[in-house]
Amino acid sequence: MQEISRNNVIYLLSGPLGVGKSTASRELARTVEQCVLIEGDNILHMFKGDSQPTWEERLSLTWKNILALTRNFIQHNLNVIIDFVVEDELDWICNQISDLNVRVKYVVLRADKEKLVERLTLRGDINSLERSLFLLNKMEMSSSNNSYIYDTTFKQPAEIVEEIINDPRFKVSIVASS
Repeated sequence: MQEISRNNVIYLLSGPLGVGKSTASRELARTVEQCVLIEGDNILHMFKGDSQPTWEERLSLTWKNILALTRNFIQHNLNVIIDFVVEDELDWICNQISDLNVRVKYVVLRADKEKLVERLTLRGDINSLERSLFLLNKMEMSSSNNSYIYDTTFKQPAEIVEEIINDPRFKVSIVASS
């Protein structure tokens, strides 16, 4: 195993369905050197069969697996991009990685309702609109997200990525746990 660089970054992209998380995450992965992209939905959709854990248990297991992968990749000197909806998990994940001495960039992508309708319609997922609008409202009302909200309504992926990388407001302060 390589020595861990203290310059590794974990990029955590959140936001409701249709704001461009996956598009921005893929563009970010093309831009950031030595990185991996963890798409949380891929882990969440690993559950198969008729008898599955509850939604809360699946979500908890998904986050634990995202954490395990993140720690492993960071320990192998890679930057990590996480594409997944963060509802109440930011403090938890920051606490869990506080011993790694990495930088965390957190951004909550948002878009206007009309743009969400347009994007979800284009990808044939209009049934997700109600959940998307619910999450948009929840994320915008959360005071812990205030400084991390980024409007993608009229932005191109390259512009979004440039701002995520360069804008200091997306940096999260990690306090080492005692």
